[in-house]
Amino acid sequence: MRAASCLSQGGAGRDFESSRRVTARKVAVGLGLAVLGLAGAPHAEPVVAVPGAAGPWSNAGDLPAWAETVRILKGDEPILVAPQAGAARRGSAAREARLPLFSAKMGPGCRAPWYAVGPRAWVCGDETEMTRGAPIDASVHTLTGEGDGLPYRYYFVGSEGSFGYKKLKDADIAEPDFQFDKGFAVAILEERGRDGARYGRTGNDLWVPMHDLGPAHPFTFQGADVPKGSKEIPFAWVTTKSTRVFASASSARPTGESLTEFSMVGYFEEAGQFEKFTRIAENKWVLSKDIRHPTVEAPPPDVDVAAHEHWIDVELATQTIVAYEGNEPAYATIISSGKGRQGAYNATPKGTYRIWVKLTSTNMDNLEDENANRYYRMENVPWVQYFEKGVGLHGAFWHRSFGHERSHGCVNLAPRDAERLFWFTSPRLPAGWTAILPTKDEQGSVVRVR
Repeated sequence: MRAASCLSQGGAGRDFESSRRVTARKVAVGLGLAVLGLAGAPHAEPVVAVPGAAGPWSNAGDLPAWAETVRILKGDEPILVAPQAGAARRGSAAREARLPLFSAKMGPGCRAPWYAVGPRAWVCGDETEMTRGAPIDASVHTLTGEGDGLPYRYYFVGSEGSFGYKKLKDADIAEPDFQFDKGFAVAILEERGRDGARYGRTGNDLWVPMHDLGPAHPFTFQGADVPKGSKEIPFAWVTTKSTRVFASASSARPTGESLTEFSMVGYFEEAGQFEKFTRIAENKWVLSKDIRHPTVEAPPPDVDVAAHEHWIDVELATQTIVAYEGNEPAYATIISSGKGRQGAYNATPKGTYRIWVKLTSTNMDNLEDENANRYYRMENVPWVQYFEKGVGLHGAFWHRSFGHERSHGCVNLAPRDAERLFWFTSPRLPAGWTAILPTKDEQGSVVRVR
């Protein structure tokens, strides 16, 4: 299956474009999944139950009474829909996550038992261990607690490039395991000192000299909740460096006041004879072209959206997005969509889709594109929700051009907006998981691009 990867360009003044000639397997790095036949995958019933556990388990006995959770020992551990190798993928689990243990069953492809960690969710015991105690807290496995929407601290590789090493003891001594070019971005999970130098472990378990890296500064912009019962979105955002405020719908009456980029303003009416102005408050008007205002639309007619189902509406003309609960708008913000015209490889394709996979983060690069004029690699891009092959919603920490077309196909969001929408949509990611695919019982949320 062909897919489009969709990184926009930017980040510390650098542009990085993603090739659409990347397979869905490549885009969903760490999953290694084929998203075929998921809804029809066989459902194997568990046969060994944890004593006292709730659920439809009938056979107790073989598991120790103290076993309450399963500790995951390696990153992105596969979670399958049935206790057998080759079963359809359900998602992935984070290293050191402690998942609830419901039952166990011997099955092909695993020397140890398969453990049930949720409905239609099985992990092979070969890379896990049974533990006692409560499952992982819902906030532990992804968030840093900084409140900026970034699950990691991100850095850009400097002008001289850098190298990555699998083992810290080999850093700057042995032959490197990976070469980072200028402008590549990495997520640093931890730092350690050695011989007077500092090294960071990336999200891909490579040690990089910290003196080769420059930090990506957090961007804390965020959209806003829509007041309940609103028939229109009552606010907008300034998307130019600054905009002048006028006393009426005419440039002949400036007030001397100006508003900076990303300021949220009221939205009441639009008027003007030669130029369009928008009234943002009593006796305060701005040029309409300097702001972005989302509009309210009914659910797509070709999809049955339940009364309170969460779904997403992407409006390319205004570079905005609105999250709905049924017919009611709930949240709105600005985006950066693909900069190509419809039908071009770098456009965000119009249409109605459903999210087919969600990942807390994934790598995006064009290192396998032999025809690329310039190589890029952005590691651990956060809050990824693919809805059309490799086109999806995700956070962007490398630019601040929201409200303007910029990407190579994906819908770029400020990190806090990307995180908000990640938890708004379905399927819901359980605590301790790093990725999840929908099932027939929990479909992916609708995403309309218009």
